[in-house]
Amino acid sequence: MNERETAVRITVLTVPDCPNAPAVRERLQTALAGRAVPVDLVEVSGEASAARWGMAGSPTVLIDGEDPFAAAGTRPSVSCRLYRQADGTTDGAPSVADLRRALVQAGLPEAAGEECCEADILDPLGRAGRGRRAPADRGLRAVHQTVLLHFADAGTAPAPGVLDPVAAPYGRTARDVLAELAAEDFLTLDEEGWIQAAYPFSATPTPHRVRIDGGTRAWSMCAIDALGIPAMLGRDVVISSADPVTGEPVTVTTINQKSVWEPAGAVVFVGRRSGSGPAASVCCDVLNFFTSTTSARTWAGEHPDVQGEIVDQARAEGIGRQIFGTLLADD
Repeated sequence: MNERETAVRITVLTVPDCPNAPAVRERLQTALAGRAVPVDLVEVSGEASAARWGMAGSPTVLIDGEDPFAAAGTRPSVSCRLYRQADGTTDGAPSVADLRRALVQAGLPEAAGEECCEADILDPLGRAGRGRRAPADRGLRAVHQTVLLHFADAGTAPAPGVLDPVAAPYGRTARDVLAELAAEDFLTLDEEGWIQAAYPFSATPTPHRVRIDGGTRAWSMCAIDALGIPAMLGRDVVISSADPVTGEPVTVTTINQKSVWEPAGAVVFVGRRSGSGPAASVCCDVLNFFTSTTSARTWAGEHPDVQGEIVDQARAEGIGRQIFGTLLADD
């Protein structure tokens, strides 16, 4: 273990039940990329406690006791905190890129080049570090989770009218909420407002078929999405896909949340195209299962326009858990 890594200490300050606490923890985990750095979680109640800790809103990230995101003259507060992102929008937690820069500025050595590169490749899947768990306000999370559960139970997307009772307590229509979810890339809609995808699920056929314990059959948007479904639902699945080069089948079967891959040497290529846009257009069709590393390298050589990495089974499953594991959580 690197001595300098243990010298850096991170403290996350939140008010009780802060809706953005899970997001900041997930982004820190991604930014740290497996490096051994202690992270203390502290709940702060009251302005006096906020002043004592130096909390400028919830959540606040302290690195070695300093707030790297605080503007000059910022006062202690227990209110919700907003962070300005690179594209000018605001979010309830710092982005992975901003956390990574703050850690390096604090003296933490950069992660290995491959890990950094992989994190950048995965930005569209994880909404540039903002995570795929919808915010709790304005009915976004309630509608989003209802959509995901409908896919899990029926294998298809719900009609907007089915979601109206879920949106109504927030003073909104389902179509309004769905439009906002689509704008933030939690799901995609067609021109008439019907759901086409709600990551990890697809409403139309893809190369990745998922049979969920209990009998439901659904399509996933990509290989990583398929691997995230058992973690999200807490249920076993059978994933059926095919190597894009050889056409040979690739199957992943989970039993008690433990996976068996066939063939045993199967891997996943994690890639993205250049440019910006929703994950559905930037990366979903280039995250695929392959029967072997050799086959994945062949495909990568035939697609020079796609930036990507080959990841092993454990890493692929870990990415799926990280992105989708908390989407249905209550807190």
